[in-house]
Amino acid sequence: MAAKIDFKKTLEGYRAKPGEFRVVDVPEMDYLVVDGHGDPNTSPGFAQALEALYPVAYKLKFASKLELDRDYVVPPLEGLWWAADMDSFTVSRDKSRWDWRMMLMVPDWIERDMVGVALQKAGAKNPPPRLGDVHLRSLAEGLCVQTLHVGSFDDEGPVLERMHHEFIPGRGFRLEGKHHEIYLSDFRKASPEKMRTILRQPVTAA
Repeated sequence: MAAKIDFKKTLEGYRAKPGEFRVVDVPEMDYLVVDGHGDPNTSPGFAQALEALYPVAYKLKFASKLELDRDYVVPPLEGLWWAADMDSFTVSRDKSRWDWRMMLMVPDWIERDMVGVALQKAGAKNPPPRLGDVHLRSLAEGLCVQTLHVGSFDDEGPVLERMHHEFIPGRGFRLEGKHHEIYLSDFRKASPEKMRTILRQPVTAA
């Protein structure tokens, strides 16, 4: 049996330090995704998205271990966030205006037909309400700026303000693509002040 892979330790995109903005080149990766809209604290669809994603991700993990002899830790939950006015993230923090895509990364050795089988198995008994919304998507972000935020999501605004309006233009970049968060802590269990979240923004040359 090969050693279990923990992508938080092996992939550069899952590494960040608080108070430090880093430029990283993120390769194209596949994700299980569910899309939605609105405040994640009050939208029933948000909780239902997580209830649908995790069973499929664990079915894939077990299939990889049993069929391919390749075991891994299910990667951290990730989210893409966007709105018509991106200042709703840094200034008003009006979560009712946000669109989101919740994601779990799928290792590159997983074949598409394995995802289909995992979806079928996850729906065999008591299927989650949003299981039919789970699908596989590729994301190619390329050049990105990221940092580690420790604390409540509601305290991200000043960090994103510096990232978007100081560091990124100061390095000759401009924003490109969607705001990306990687949840190294389980926000369903961790206290807000201890949550560790990678904040990522794709960029391109200005």
